[in-house]
Amino acid sequence: MNRISVVGAGAWGTALALSGFRAGLAVKLWSSRLDKVETINQRRENIYRLPGIALDPQIQATTDLKGTADADVIILAPPAQYMRSTCEIFHKVWPTHVPLIIASKGIEDGSAILMSEIVRAYFPDNPLLILTGPSFASDVAKKLPTAIVLAAEDIAVAQKLAHLLSSSHFRLYACDDIIGAQIGGACKNIIAIACGIIAGLDLGDNARAALVTRGLAEVTRLGCAMGAKLETFLGLSGVGDMILTCLSSQSRNQAFGLALGRGAPLDELLSNKKTLVEGVHTVSGAVFLAKKLMVDMPITFAIYDLLNHGTPLEQLIDQLLSRPLKIERN
Repeated sequence: MNRISVVGAGAWGTALALSGFRAGLAVKLWSSRLDKVETINQRRENIYRLPGIALDPQIQATTDLKGTADADVIILAPPAQYMRSTCEIFHKVWPTHVPLIIASKGIEDGSAILMSEIVRAYFPDNPLLILTGPSFASDVAKKLPTAIVLAAEDIAVAQKLAHLLSSSHFRLYACDDIIGAQIGGACKNIIAIACGIIAGLDLGDNARAALVTRGLAEVTRLGCAMGAKLETFLGLSGVGDMILTCLSSQSRNQAFGLALGRGAPLDELLSNKKTLVEGVHTVSGAVFLAKKLMVDMPITFAIYDLLNHGTPLEQLIDQLLSRPLKIERN
């Protein structure tokens, strides 16, 4: 196995293409946009999503659908809300034996289903894996040390492909909990919005620490109600990703919340199409699942009410701070 195709030439897809090349693999990077493909191949740089990072000439960008099938592994890295349309494009192209690695984090808006459920509907026979964890594309592209998770139902498959894709500065740890890996990766974006709001309102580091901790607790409750393993949320795809997304200035979701906390109009922020804030699109699905499974998620519900009903921040904070005291582990 020495060939991979990466579908989605955003910042994350481009960074994963670079990582694959550094691991000694032949890499194709697919985009639906011919102008982007031509620019990448001519300038050896993704000026649209990852400017300033040189791409080796051996990383070939392409719009050729069938060309992506000539691979031993295929990585899907479109924005989460475009996973279904991506699968529709490729579902008659890829052979059934090729492992598909899902590198997008989110819950589909409208259906409230996970990325693996979408991909499985189109590719029922392919081995499916989840790539997730604390990983900003720019850090990976700059070859800064990164450790993330590769989850599969068959741990042997996860271990085999983790070794294939790992390199000196990009370490993949195998996991057999695809539900927990996805819930941690998707829902931490919601908590990061809340964390940004806390920072924007200057409510202090104590409040941020409390919010991150209680946010992880409610995400864990949802994951376990869906069949995930508790220990998954104590690892890279749980607490690791939560810390990075909630506390780093590079986080789009945290920056979105920060702007809200500082008084930026919600409609203005939501109309910005240049920056993708996955937490905004994930929160409705998380709330649906929490209601269906009767899981208590007060922070997630508060962000939902803010984004969908315009509930004032002061009212939401008062509601959270006036909740009955309980035993911490609950």
